Amino acid sequence: MATAAAPDDEVAGRGSGRRSAGTAALALAILLGLLLGFAGGLLAPGLLRPGDGSPEAGFARDMSSHHAQAVEMAILAHEKAADPDVRVLAADIALTQQGQIGVMQTWLKDWGLGPTGREPRMAWMPDAAGAVKNGLMPGMATDAQRAELRAATGRDFDALFLKLMLDHHLGGIHMAEGILDLSDDEQVTEMAESMVAGQKKEIELVRSLQGRIGTP
Repeated sequence: MATAAAPDDEVAGRGSGRRSAGTAALALAILLGLLLGFAGGLLAPGLLRPGDGSPEAGFARDMSSHHAQAVEMAILAHEKAADPDVRVLAADIALTQQGQIGVMQTWLKDWGLGPTGREPRMAWMPDAAGAVKNGLMPGMATDAQRAELRAATGRDFDALFLKLMLDHHLGGIHMAEGILDLSDDEQVTEMAESMVAGQKKEIELVRSLQGRIGTP
């Protein structure tokens, strides 16, 4: 049985109603997207920022302390070394590593973290069990070795400084390579790569100088 056709005004009204509903849904979706984007923009920096127990924070703290000892020994070598090339190397090490300490401390400040954390030394490296001996991270000189360095003079001083710095750099490279395995933070990985490359070059120079002046 034939049905009566809907009046044109009724059909138009239905179409208009569907368009209105669709427009409202689209506007709601746009508004929701806008709100989510805004919230994401507010939250993203905090979510992406390394936390207190992160490998990045642990690396920045531990490497700052590790570098501080290198700077101390390098300043001493710049004052006391007999060989002018050892003094130049020492100055380069002191300037480079002091600058890197400043960068790493700035990271911690920007991340809202303190210069020290609650985690033990090297806890950020999964395979670092046993790496800390008597409170010293890999390659660090003991108090006795630092005292021996302060007391040494002439060629003996140069030879001991080169030996201690070689060990120190090998430990530092191990730590820098450790964070490269753990982090995808661009500024951290760039710094770690720079440390590895720079310290490997300095190791070559250290070994060259050791060959020239001899080792203890």
